[in-house]
Amino acid sequence: MAIYVYEGKNPAGKKVSGEVEVRTTDELYRWFRANRVTVTTVKKKRKELIFKIGTGIRLGEIANFARQFAVMIGAGLPLSQCLAVMANQVDNKHFQKVLRSVSHNVESGSTLADSLIKYRNIFGDLFIHMVEAGELGGVLDVILRRVATYLEKTVALRRKIKGALMYPLVISVVAVVAVCFMLIFIIPVFADLFADFDAELPGPTKIVLFLSNILQHNFVYLIIGIVLLIVGYKFVTRKDKGRLIRDRIFLSLPVFGPVVLKTAISRFARTLETLLSSGEAIIEALNITAKSSGNMVIEITVKQMAERIAGGQTISEPLKESGVFPPMVVQMVAVGEQTGEVDVMLGKIADFYEDEVDTAVQSMTSVLEPIMIVILGTVVGGMLIAMYLPMFDLIGAVK
Repeated sequence: MAIYVYEGKNPAGKKVSGEVEVRTTDELYRWFRANRVTVTTVKKKRKELIFKIGTGIRLGEIANFARQFAVMIGAGLPLSQCLAVMANQVDNKHFQKVLRSVSHNVESGSTLADSLIKYRNIFGDLFIHMVEAGELGGVLDVILRRVATYLEKTVALRRKIKGALMYPLVISVVAVVAVCFMLIFIIPVFADLFADFDAELPGPTKIVLFLSNILQHNFVYLIIGIVLLIVGYKFVTRKDKGRLIRDRIFLSLPVFGPVVLKTAISRFARTLETLLSSGEAIIEALNITAKSSGNMVIEITVKQMAERIAGGQTISEPLKESGVFPPMVVQMVAVGEQTGEVDVMLGKIADFYEDEVDTAVQSMTSVLEPIMIVILGTVVGGMLIAMYLPMFDLIGAVK
């Protein structure tokens, strides 16, 4: 993916500017044609450092903004005034600057959607396209309420997953810290004691002493190695091919994989339902859904669906042939097509899979917790036993 900075004019002749993230220049110019932008200048933005962490604006803040923005618009306040008020209300300094910039562009004559394009990495394609649909249809407050509901559901789902995984994460950290502490500080005390023994040390004791020696004398190199692995992972997964390999591995994991798949299906259904219920065309809705899927396997599948639907197929046909989506999803979408209520069925699918994710995460943690406790006890207990084995042999020799 590459980011291009552009300046140009909209159909009304007003100056517009912003950034567009695309894969190819052909896709860039298709975007210009679709958004009816007459380009005057366009240049590729220099790549940012690998270590950039997010945007500094949480999804929950954007959800709150959309909800409050909708209320203010519904009350009849002008857009620029709403944005100025919101900029003064939010606590996040970076978000304040963004909203003031958007407000300034709106005051200068740009549409709200055009003003948000510059901050696509913050608001996302779905938010921007729905705002555009709301402006064109004169129902911006209604659309913003739908966006707020979608974002709030997404935030709630993320919190459920993070909350359920917190305990296993804490146990993992405690296990690593405990083992490292023993190998660096406790085991060397035993090593000095065993140095006075003439007897051959047992195999398990030799292994523990060897690990302790490596950790003591190569700790800096191990830290450097871990940092290099993290940097390498970040670099590889910035590429589409690397993301695809990572996401395929995640989906194939025995316990974690089903949770990832159900989360992706829930997000797919909720996003597509929100777009379709707001009047977005099916092809454009699928392309936006693909970009916001969060999983490269789902993204490729949904883009292939869009291509096949453009060729005249129904939504359920490519869904079924993809092999990614469960039969229940295919059947419910097919029923929605027959009744003309695809968005309603997608909403029900999203509700069902959000509950499924909650159940699956709880089941996963209920399985992981005892396993991790057993592993921690086995490792720590095994190290202690390995250290006491030579003492047992010494006592036996004295007798």
